[in-house]
Amino acid sequence: MEFIADFHIHSKYSRATSRNMDVQHIAEWAKLKGITLMGTGDFTHYLWLEELKHNLEDCANGLYKYNDVYFILTVEISSIYSKKGKTYRIHNIIFAPSFKAVDKINDRLGCVGNLASDGRPILGLDAAELARIVFDIDENCMIVPGHIWTPWFSVFGSTSGFDKIEDCFEEQTPKIFALETGLSSDPAMNWRLSALDKFTLISNSDSHSPQKIGREANVFNCELDYKTIREVLKTKDKKRFLYTIEFFPEEGKYHYDGHRLCGIRWSPKETKQYNGRCPKCGKSITVGVMNRIEQLADRPEGFVPPNSIPFKNLVPLDEIIAGAKGVGKKSVAVEREYRACVTKFGTEFDILLRASKDELLKGLPSRIAEGVLGMREAKVNIKAGFDGEYGTISIFDEEEKKKNSEEQLKLF
Repeated sequence: MEFIADFHIHSKYSRATSRNMDVQHIAEWAKLKGITLMGTGDFTHYLWLEELKHNLEDCANGLYKYNDVYFILTVEISSIYSKKGKTYRIHNIIFAPSFKAVDKINDRLGCVGNLASDGRPILGLDAAELARIVFDIDENCMIVPGHIWTPWFSVFGSTSGFDKIEDCFEEQTPKIFALETGLSSDPAMNWRLSALDKFTLISNSDSHSPQKIGREANVFNCELDYKTIREVLKTKDKKRFLYTIEFFPEEGKYHYDGHRLCGIRWSPKETKQYNGRCPKCGKSITVGVMNRIEQLADRPEGFVPPNSIPFKNLVPLDEIIAGAKGVGKKSVAVEREYRACVTKFGTEFDILLRASKDELLKGLPSRIAEGVLGMREAKVNIKAGFDGEYGTISIFDEEEKKKNSEEQLKLF
């Protein structure tokens, strides 16, 4: 069966996360989006684990279910440690095939650090040692390095990472077969590194609120069980892993270089011109994903490996609606219109991916339909994110926005 999966989210027990990130609301929004399989996130937190065990029905195939939405047991671990005189900050996503395995992982990691402090615990644990612990508990677990290019917390991060996967995971490297691209990069950027060809690239929302579930995701056509999904990821099976759903990477918080406090937003070329120093305060700027990929790439832009999984860049529906109406995406008007559109078409991904042009023009307000069609053709205006500030991807130009905003005001 074909289904969409978002493996990486956080519960209400993680820092800076919505109180609505509970099982009920996650399942509700997964249905609105059109997502069949969700990661649980945060299984190391005892209160969240209790909620998961209480609410989820065991499907006896490594997956669990609540209100017709399937769940796979996941957690993100933040490892901060020193190695050969340098401090590393690495985030890894652990996938577990059962609560039994989860309990053993929690028992072992609980001896290393405080798992109750945050849904995404911070442990002084070498990433290679984390992998050894997890795979010794259950070889069917998966470890996926998270958002691999983020400057501060990732395996390739410009301020905190390595240049090679092998340097991070050492002899455990052969057991690592998938990587998460993160919001600030897409597969095409990662294809520039031949060293990554052997890994399957996945994309997930890393959502801290229900509305942002599925902003990045994975589309499969296979049996809905843990063993099969693991096999598909391990073998990089293009027949069963159809494509990933991506942000336009420029919208990610660390796509470009920069210094947010001084309003400096630079391309890698500009960073080089200024020797990486902010001209306003003299401090080093934060080197973003695009620059870091340039440093490590051994291929030109546009190279496509023969075994690559395709991808599609999308703009979330609420952003399209907000642009069409000339209002903020958190406004009541946007949520009301969003739910009306989804009710008519079934799910958000039915609108963004599947509905025909005629169906969109007939079933949606004209401006919103134009926005969806423009997004599909990548007719977007881009202002890249930098140094922790999200970029902006707009389909309607500023004159259109101003005109439409004025029209909206006339309604009141």
